Amino acid sequence: MKIFEVRDPVYGFIEFNEWENEIISHPAFQRLRRIRQLGFTDMVFPSAIHTRFEHSLGVMNLVTKMFDSVVNKEENKMLLKNQLNYEDEGLKRDRQIIRIAGLLHDIGHAPFSHVSEELMPYIPNTNRRYKHEDYTVAIITGPLKNVIEKHKSNVNYGITANDIADMIKGDPKSLGSRIFWKILISSQLDADRCDYLLRDSLHIGVKYGVYDLERLLVTLKLGKGPETNDIVLGIDEGGLHVAEGIVIARFQMFTQVYYHKTRRAYDFMLKEALKKTINEYPPPDRIEDFLKYDDYRTWHLMLNENEWFDNILKRNHIRMVMETEEMPSQEKAKKIEKLKEKLKESQIWFLEDCSDDAKLWYDLENEEIQIIDNEGKIKPLSQYSKIVQSLKMKFRKIRVYVKSEDKNRAKKLKEEENL
Repeated sequence: MKIFEVRDPVYGFIEFNEWENEIISHPAFQRLRRIRQLGFTDMVFPSAIHTRFEHSLGVMNLVTKMFDSVVNKEENKMLLKNQLNYEDEGLKRDRQIIRIAGLLHDIGHAPFSHVSEELMPYIPNTNRRYKHEDYTVAIITGPLKNVIEKHKSNVNYGITANDIADMIKGDPKSLGSRIFWKILISSQLDADRCDYLLRDSLHIGVKYGVYDLERLLVTLKLGKGPETNDIVLGIDEGGLHVAEGIVIARFQMFTQVYYHKTRRAYDFMLKEALKKTINEYPPPDRIEDFLKYDDYRTWHLMLNENEWFDNILKRNHIRMVMETEEMPSQEKAKKIEKLKEKLKESQIWFLEDCSDDAKLWYDLENEEIQIIDNEGKIKPLSQYSKIVQSLKMKFRKIRVYVKSEDKNRAKKLKEEENL
């Protein structure tokens, strides 16, 4: 099978086969060239103009490195054979499924990535909106179904579109005893996070997301769960510090980049501009209509009589007038409430922005990175690391923004009230 390669700023070269090339060349995947990875982050960090396209290629490349690192270790390979009766052909098939799942994990993103997910419609008879993962499954099992299932290279594997979708969803019923592979696709240790930390840092020009990738790869390990005897994918004791490094990198990228005060301002303004222009994206059962939307088309639509978008183009963003510490004291929280009250009395428009989601960098309750010691005992990372334990205290910075023309009035109110 012919092998293609492209240059990549993170890994040097990324290789892919004819089958993957046909998937990459499909219009549904090429659309990712026209969706920014980080929305309008370039308004703060000018070089942050990379796309979901290059990130998706990077995830395919990295998830393959992770898979190969696991199965090329004799002790891991023997465990797979003895516990799950894996043969070489089965490993090759799962490797291909995982590569395509890594490649397609983000194909359902809406324009400007996560910012516009609030425009995804509600699932009928529920209070939950569709997520980009729902669109991903619809694209894989719809427009991409034939290119996945009918390529000549698939004769040896018999891989279906549902096989790819199930791996991305981490569906326990479909994956069965192979559920541990989902760690590479969706977890605190997945190739998605591990790629975007390095890629976002590189393009933004910061070092916050950098961790020791080579050390991570050599310390990936399989073990047996203490109660169920199921296969667990984690990191051996020697990789404890690289596991900490990944958690710290995510925390720093969140606090210094993703939750940057001006970046958050543009996120809000973009949401408002999108709501005025589009209102709501087509649902997954109209996937061809959804695929017509990318950053370029959406940008064009927002040019028509849209005050929020006009202000984005003029870099006339809303301004922060007060913020709390990462864990606000009662005194500071009261001052925020007092300021909001005074702004309301003065008929000054304001926005309160609060981050209260510790899972943005590490989920201490449900998805911990597992450490496997030399005796095969498995414990969550937080039981080894005081640094990670400290993240039990949630990040909850509160900010108040006003429109730029009201900034001086708002500051005067603060001074008058001694806030």
